[in-house]
Amino acid sequence: QIEIAERADAALVDSVDRLVRQLSSSASPRTPDADELRAIVESPSTTLLLARAGDGAIVGMLALAVFRIPTGVRAFIEDVVVDGRARGQGVGAALTKRALELAVSRGARTVELTSRPHRVAANALYRKLGFEPRETNVYRYTPR
Repeated sequence: QIEIAERADAALVDSVDRLVRQLSSSASPRTPDADELRAIVESPSTTLLLARAGDGAIVGMLALAVFRIPTGVRAFIEDVVVDGRARGQGVGAALTKRALELAVSRGARTVELTSRPHRVAANALYRKLGFEPRETNVYRYTPR
């Protein structure tokens, strides 16, 4: 079951903490606290999608950012993660499909995401869902 996070309670904080730690095995990511999650949930440009197992446990999440720029409405999918115990069961596909539906319904002309090349299964899923690689350079600036 895919749902939109509507409040940042203790259970959501714990679930997001557990999932964010699975995003990268090479880094210790900082996870959002309740106030930061509340800001995400309440933001008009950000939607936090949650995947729940039959028992109600949160087994996946995805952040969708939809925003207007001078050339139209754009959308980005970020922080897609499925709990290791639920991988291979269609959770990532369900999250991504719901995000695409929401983005298109909000007028997005395009939906973009990035995925590291070593995430073979994720990259195959995105191509299967219709995403195409772009000829572009991705730059990142990290303030020091």
